[in-house]
Order: sequence, then C-alpha cells, then structure tokens
Amino acid sequence: MNKNFTMEVNGLKIDPKIFTFKFHCNCTGECCNYGVYTDLKEHDLILNISKKIINLMDDSQDTDKSKWFEPPEDDEDFDSGVAVGTEVINGKCSFLDKDGLCTLQKLAISEGEHQWKYKPIYCILFPLTIYENALTIDDEHIDRLKTCNKNPQKNLTIYEACKEELKYFLGDKGFSKLENYRMKYLDSISTNKTI
Repeated sequence: MNKNFTMEVNGLKIDPKIFTFKFHCNCTGECCNYGVYTDLKEHDLILNISKKIINLMDDSQDTDKSKWFEPPEDDEDFDSGVAVGTEVINGKCSFLDKDGLCTLQKLAISEGEHQWKYKPIYCILFPLTIYENALTIDDEHIDRLKTCNKNPQKNLTIYEACKEELKYFLGDKGFSKLENYRMKYLDSISTNKTI
C-alpha cells in the first residue's frame, strides 16, 4: 500500500486515486459471484436474524445457515480483527438471490429500516475497499468482473458513484472531511501543487 497517503478520515488513510478513477456500473450483482467478506460481528448478527433471512430466500439459495459462511480468518482491516467469507452457492454469494438482489438488503427494506442495516460494510463499500488500513479501490476484484466498469463514464469517478455509501460509512463529519480533502486534492493536481 502506498505510504504517501497523507489524509486520514476516521482513522483510515485515504487513497486519492478514488477522486480521479473513472467508474461506471450497470449493477447485476456480479461482484457478489465470488462471495463477500463480513466482519465477525456482522457474521454473528446475520446468524442471529437467520430465520428472517430464510423467509426471504428463493430456490437458488441454501436455507441451511451452517452452509452460509467459510471459516473465520484473522484480518486487521476488519473492526473485530476477524473476517468471515460467505460461501459461494450456485455460483454466487449465499445471500444473493436469483434476480441479483441481496437478501440482507431486501430484509432491511421490508422492515422499513435503512437498506444497509444488515449488509456487510465490505459489500456497501464495493468497488471501494479497506486494505492495509486505507480506503482504496478494489481494482483486483473489479478487473475480474465482466460487466462492472467495462465502460467507465468520462465524467463519473468512483468517488462520485459511491458518495451515498461513503457518507453512510464515514458519517456526516467524516464525509465532510473527505469532501474537503477531495477539493484540495483536485485543486492541487490541476495546479501541480502538493498537499
């Protein structure tokens, strides 16, 4: 990871590439075809609400909750220090239905809650990710996808495409700090200054 990331927001280094990387996605849920990662706390929450999740699953999903997750592994980029991957069932994340929709998100919406109440941060942030304590672009994952970002829009950056997600993740104060950094960074590259 680039050690020259000078800005921190909420304890995370910020990769300024997020402000200039062109991005576009006509989402089909393809990013979930390889499974996703949850923090151990998110994993535990999902298991605690498993009956509600099962009620919304379709015939392409396995309702046996013991098959939903891989074994936990240490990972310092997750709040608890432990990541738990979701299993790939029928060529997709355990929680992705046959229409490419997240069952965890569908549950939150059906309860009148924020759409991301149960969704793992890893999923909310994609195509961004936390890697070595830095908010950056998950370019390795983007590169293996067939539809995501194959025709990036000239005027849309990954930051602009993910503003709602970043605001949710960082909170208003953190997002405001990120937005200020973005404006300073873009000004600096247009005038060749360093910040």
